[in-house]
Amino acid sequence: MEYNFVRKVKEKDPVLAICYDFDKTLSPDDMQAQGYIQAMGSNVEDFWQVSNDLAMKNGMDANLAYMYLMLNRAYGKQYITREVLEEYGSQVRLFNGVETWFDRINEYGKAHGVIVEHYIISSGLKEMIEGTSIAKRGVFSGVYASSFLYDKSGVAVWPAQAVNYTNKTQFLFRIEKGMLDVNDQGINDYFPVSEFRVPFRNIVYIGDSATDIPCMKLVNVYGGHAIGVYNPANNNRAKVYRMLKDNRIRFFAAADYSEGKELDLLIKSIIDKTISYEKLENIHLVNEKEAFSS
Repeated sequence: MEYNFVRKVKEKDPVLAICYDFDKTLSPDDMQAQGYIQAMGSNVEDFWQVSNDLAMKNGMDANLAYMYLMLNRAYGKQYITREVLEEYGSQVRLFNGVETWFDRINEYGKAHGVIVEHYIISSGLKEMIEGTSIAKRGVFSGVYASSFLYDKSGVAVWPAQAVNYTNKTQFLFRIEKGMLDVNDQGINDYFPVSEFRVPFRNIVYIGDSATDIPCMKLVNVYGGHAIGVYNPANNNRAKVYRMLKDNRIRFFAAADYSEGKELDLLIKSIIDKTISYEKLENIHLVNEKEAFSS
């Protein structure tokens, strides 16, 4: 059977893709620890210790381990369905300013001739993310995260997708080429750089920890903008200092998405740079076309 995938094409105006980790980037804590783990009668610290031990002892991907443990701890207590996970997702807390962030940044981009799109690239659960108030409003152009397969009764039985720190990078290439479906093998086709829908220079990656480093490094190397965030409640900047020293990020800021705060001003500056750079790039492409056709 052949599948026809919907692919996004290059726009007249430049597109800036802002990609976010979720846990401790948009939310102050792991999403599973904000209701789900407790509802299963588990202690949060114990849950993650058991999950990590399970992964280590079995040579297992850490994300597959926590997904297995989620279902294991729910056995006999609750059927885990998409709806149940979305309900837990609706309880997830967000950092200050997140609720209004997306509309605000989109409007700033539009006013400056830049199309802004937002993507989640997370090792957390897609179903929980889709249950959050922001996802329900449709602010994301794509959500790439771990997810479950469901049986005919709608009960989670197996991992459908496990997103870890290294395979996160594939989604950046999907965004670059506009091939957003995870099963679209056209991602491996050759594309001239001039046809990239979102060149890496127009990709922003915002994350908080070592699990984001492969994406951060990739974005940095190819001229994009990697940003580390830290929790403003404890002001612990040790991770972002280390990431900047190791050339993983170019910028860091508190995870406060309110208007006028450091992160808000930083993204707006990136939008300003994007429109200026793309004007120069378009002149270059016109000159190049003339030169090669002569």
